[in-house]
Amino acid sequence: MSRRFHADQGSISAFVVILAATLVLVAGLVLDGGRIISARREVSDVAQNAARAGAQAISLAEARAGTTTVDPGAATAAVAAYLARTGHRGSPRVTGDTVEVTVVDTVPMLLLSIASVGDRTVHAVETARIVQGVTGAES
Repeated sequence: MSRRFHADQGSISAFVVILAATLVLVAGLVLDGGRIISARREVSDVAQNAARAGAQAISLAEARAGTTTVDPGAATAAVAAYLARTGHRGSPRVTGDTVEVTVVDTVPMLLLSIASVGDRTVHAVETARIVQGVTGAES
């Protein structure tokens, strides 16, 4: 018996290679895309909490005078301390009664690095403002 060779011999192997590569890229989009979304949420939460920590640094001298503003030095220190505890990097900006914090993080790609997709940077900008409490109404 003689073996017959067909022109399409080996075409299934090419199909399997292309299908496997496609599945790896789709899995990379799901995995690394989910990591980016998670990092964006975490960075936003960290920025908001850091801004709240900074907004609690009220200038006592001005509070005694009847106005409420943020002490810029104490607010910056409070934001830096909070960011150090969480392991994130960021920067505060204090203006009057408002503290704005920008937090930046880098997300390394796990599967998409195979396709030469580099690390992604996520950032968030959140603000917190001092609000005076209700003193109560006289009855």
